Amino acid sequence: MAERHHVAVIDIGKTNAKLALVDLGTLTEIEVRKRTNAVLAGPPYPHCDTDGLWHFILGGLTEMQHAHGIDAITVTTHGAAAALLDRQGELAAPVLDYEHDGPDTLVDDYNAIRPEFVETGSPRLPVGLNLGAQLFWQFEAFPDIRKRTRAIVTYPQYWTFRLTGKAVNEVTSLGCHTDLWCPRENRFSSLVEKVGWAELMAPVAKAADCLGPLLQDVAEATGLNRNTPVYCGIHDSNASIYTHMVSREAPFAVVSTGTWVISMAVGGNAVELDPARDTLINVNAFGDPVPSARFMGGREFDRMMEGVSHDHDARDVVAVMERGIMLLPSVETGSGPFQGHEHHWTVRQASLTGGQRFVAVSCYLALMTATGLEMIGAQGPVLVEGPFADNSVFLDMLGTATGKPVSAVAGTGTSVGAALLTASGPLKKQRDDCFRTGNAGMESYARIWRASV
Repeated sequence: MAERHHVAVIDIGKTNAKLALVDLGTLTEIEVRKRTNAVLAGPPYPHCDTDGLWHFILGGLTEMQHAHGIDAITVTTHGAAAALLDRQGELAAPVLDYEHDGPDTLVDDYNAIRPEFVETGSPRLPVGLNLGAQLFWQFEAFPDIRKRTRAIVTYPQYWTFRLTGKAVNEVTSLGCHTDLWCPRENRFSSLVEKVGWAELMAPVAKAADCLGPLLQDVAEATGLNRNTPVYCGIHDSNASIYTHMVSREAPFAVVSTGTWVISMAVGGNAVELDPARDTLINVNAFGDPVPSARFMGGREFDRMMEGVSHDHDARDVVAVMERGIMLLPSVETGSGPFQGHEHHWTVRQASLTGGQRFVAVSCYLALMTATGLEMIGAQGPVLVEGPFADNSVFLDMLGTATGKPVSAVAGTGTSVGAALLTASGPLKKQRDDCFRTGNAGMESYARIWRASV
């Protein structure tokens, strides 16, 4: 293990942001500070609250340095975001919220120039989920933004830029359904040259590269040593998978859960991905393509369970199985394997108890996840991280539907995975997984659900 012991990880998800202090000796978070990741209304468009986040980051670093000491810093964030920097290194424009529908106003113009799926592994997605579509809309709709922009950096690297003054891009964020990257050839896509952005793209660094020490003003503001190393950083789903790539043998699959449920297959079967069903090629920290599938599972859970207790017991599971209480896709119709399909229940919602609703929603999410794993050719054990790792119904149904051993991975994969970018020594191979193999009582339910969709 590396000599560095305490790694501060700036971990910015779509819904929440946190600062975690990870102990590399135990691979645990010894302190966590959180805040809501608010979207500001504008002008000129809905955007990330970068000033609020920066204040939160500096405050958290100060407190963690005082309480524990910080030996290194790195960053992990959601994808589909980039920062546009001006000549002075300030934001040339606010960081666009990827759920804003502005890019859809130029959909025909953008579709005419974007590369094919075979080049980028990036499906055509709505709103700003393709970063290329964001940039195209920003530059076309706001010509002054294009004039001011001197560098484009992916979102994790915006924060390392704020810490070090060094502007770079990184492949896990470039390879995250952006249309900007060719994962099989490890280069920018033809789109970048076609629209004249090549000169704006900051140089590409590796996730585990050390970008240098802190800027003097950051060191003074936080009490950190000026020579504290800052590492390049990584897209959050790829941070989850990195933990396992450096500590276990393929094949396996990782299911990273949060606002998005991202399934990623390492060493699986070769399959032809279907961009119309939200499969794509991610790029891991080593620059290699990773077949992936996604849907907005966390958002769907929140919508279906709003105001409903999560309390449930074995009687609720039995009732859902026996009555065939099913939620059929899709709750969020703009993403996932069943896009454009409106969700519906097989029974009257009013007849459900809170516990039955929780079980049925959990089964729906597991079956959606199993569908994605099948589409990407996943083989070997399935490792579940994030909030759904604490949901026993989800885990049992996932094991049943896939026929694969399923393990709930303790801790938060994104922060620990990002912290491991700073480690210099090899990790011991993982042998302590506690696998579930499914539930025989759920097999008929899973068959009927699949036949229904």
